[in-house]
Amino acid sequence: MPVRAAGRLTWFEGSRSMLDSVLRFFSRLPAVLANALRRLGAALLWPFRAGGRWLGRKGWLARGIAVALLVLLVLFYGYFFYATQFWKGFDPDYPQALVGTPDAGDPGEPVAGGACKPSQIVAVSAGLIDFNVNRNAWISSMLASKMGLFGVEWRHTPFFDNKAAFQLGINQVLRRTTTELVDTLGRVRGTSQIDQNLQDARTAMAWSETAWYVGLRGPTRPTPSVYREAIRSLRAFNDALVRCQATFDARADNLMQYLDRMAGDIGSTADILRQRIADSDAGWFDLRADDRFWFSYGQLYAYYGLMKAAQADFEDVIKEKHLQNLWETMDQQFVSALAMQPLLIVNSSEQGIFASHLTTMGFYVLRVRSNMVEISNVLAQ
Repeated sequence: MPVRAAGRLTWFEGSRSMLDSVLRFFSRLPAVLANALRRLGAALLWPFRAGGRWLGRKGWLARGIAVALLVLLVLFYGYFFYATQFWKGFDPDYPQALVGTPDAGDPGEPVAGGACKPSQIVAVSAGLIDFNVNRNAWISSMLASKMGLFGVEWRHTPFFDNKAAFQLGINQVLRRTTTELVDTLGRVRGTSQIDQNLQDARTAMAWSETAWYVGLRGPTRPTPSVYREAIRSLRAFNDALVRCQATFDARADNLMQYLDRMAGDIGSTADILRQRIADSDAGWFDLRADDRFWFSYGQLYAYYGLMKAAQADFEDVIKEKHLQNLWETMDQQFVSALAMQPLLIVNSSEQGIFASHLTTMGFYVLRVRSNMVEISNVLAQ
């Protein structure tokens, strides 16, 4: 009996010792974190303190120049931070206003008033480019983005890169769309002469996404100015359609090919999400998950508008093939996906303890792809 009591006492003392160790760890944790933050702050502020001491030994002229440069630096990065955090014109329901209720019939065919019908795919493409480079600053080619954090570009850090990823997702879709406009949609059975406006738009959209005024090979053109040319070219093509002087081939096989190419791009995005989910189980601390999420979100944002536009441009084909219900189902998947706008992105594996935004986004991406493939299969019959 005494032995058993001693054994129980030993177990109790051991448990209490372990609990005391855990409590001591957590009681010291705030002090450890505070000390680490102080050291980090000191390291970051050291160049400024050293510069201040150096300026203290200089005259007023040198101090004035230094203050002016500091003010310019603050304004320079202040504008960059503002541009990355405020998204002008962002509206997941934008297709409702941009597409509206176009006239019946195929693009390029006469409508009431003697003019011909423009293409909604072309109009939405131009509108999305305008959203990226006119209503918002194009982040990827900004000098501040390239200078980054102590010489490391912001896109290689966990900070200030979500909007850039979102814009690049939209741009990926627009590049594919301008290619399809040149190769199939803007030509009669893909064999007639290529429309020069569409060709100019495709060439402009193929421009480097990160170009500034000066590159490795010397002076160059910044990305936004080149993309603005694509807007002008697309709108010039639509103007020619309205004058009945251009072609838009709204046939079932062209719509099928367009959907197949879009589905291929979406499949690639789903694989990128899958790979990130497999590579990381960091939950809230996966600092690269937000890039993948917002790139995918940007793609779905663009796809939603373009699929609404395709529904208008290929209205006769959709009615003939009885695709209205399938198209509405696809629209609902877009709406559900774009309703996700989390403040922080969480990534976790299937066995993880956190809910995963990447997994949810991957689900919607694959659902949209499945809808596109299903519609394409109906068109092929």
